[in-house]
Amino acid sequence: MGRSGMAFSILAIAAGAVMYWAVTSQGHGFRLSTVGVILMVVGVVGLIASTIVFATSRNPAGSRHKTYDREVTDAQGRSTAVHEEVR
Repeated sequence: MGRSGMAFSILAIAAGAVMYWAVTSQGHGFRLSTVGVILMVVGVVGLIASTIVFATSRNPAGSRHKTYDREVTDAQGRSTAVHEEVR
């Protein structure tokens, strides 16, 4: 998802808005304005989902911390797990 999902959602919202407000012809058995409303609703839901996925998948811009987990063995042969955070 992410940016491509956002772009597709905005495109669906725009197409739905055109179908709802600008198209006046009607087909047999369905109305284009109804299809426009459906496209706008699906576009909004997709935009919200894409925004949530995009926001949670990125690290904060100011965060340059790296963490390391390693095992250290001293001169007597004892091992210890070490967790380091490097800025």
